[in-house]
Amino acid sequence: MSVDQELGRLAAQLGGVEPPESFGGLGAGELTRLADALHAERGRQADGLNEAAEEALKLVPALARGAVRKVLFR
Repeated sequence: MSVDQELGRLAAQLGGVEPPESFGGLGAGELTRLADALHAERGRQADGLNEAAEEALKLVPALARGAVRKVLFR
């Protein structure tokens, strides 16, 4: 992929925010690694948040967990 394509991919990973101009000096391979690392880290964060939410649900009385889970995870 070209540098412009990789900058677009990185912008998509950043939620549509354009990367700093200085990133234009990076090569396509470096931008690919950066976008892949960002994607992987977001996945790890999502997994951690899900795990934390499940742990927090253990504090809710058993009879109410189903209803609370439905409200939180629609």
